[in-house]
Amino acid sequence: MSAERLPPGQVLTTKWPVLTYGSTPAVDTARWTFRIFGAVEAERRWTWEQFIRLPRVEVVSDVHCVTRWSRLDNRWEGVRPRDLLAEARPRPDARFVMVHAAPDYTTNLPLAALLDDDVVLALRHDDRPLPPEHGGPVRLVVPRLYFWKSAKWVWGLELLAADRAGFWEAAGYHMRGDPWREERFGGAVEETMQSARAKKAREE
Repeated sequence: MSAERLPPGQVLTTKWPVLTYGSTPAVDTARWTFRIFGAVEAERRWTWEQFIRLPRVEVVSDVHCVTRWSRLDNRWEGVRPRDLLAEARPRPDARFVMVHAAPDYTTNLPLAALLDDDVVLALRHDDRPLPPEHGGPVRLVVPRLYFWKSAKWVWGLELLAADRAGFWEAAGYHMRGDPWREERFGGAVEETMQSARAKKAREE
């Protein structure tokens, strides 16, 4: 059954590797706010005290990292983005989202990707508060995409009419990141890697 849940090229693990570009930021919840802005009818902002009082859900989902490991049956507790988006009322032209996170990380998503039942702004993982090295106090969890799309230390959602590359996407990662299609890299990066694989196969 586990094999059926593994996308192509993934290896199952029970560990939870810490992968971060740079150091773990110190997030001060006394000053932290969560924002929804951009192509919305009503920009919204929540303080930490307001955010932790929002209705929560619990979801169980799998993690698929672009570095080729997968961890199954993660239990998350948090707030559904779609509930907050409903308050902000996306404009008709809003089709994409730029996720903003500390210290200066961004990643892009189709707006539709945030509306799935299993997407959550997580505060807890496996019945414990989400640790800082894994994105605490709040991280986005988008299980149907590679895990770099599930931004750590998230603080805002900017709705967009046109897609725009985030941090890793601008460096060559795929704009969408579907693990079942192995959308790891895009454009010239993917072509270079395919060429390297073909050369290696010829040499073997």
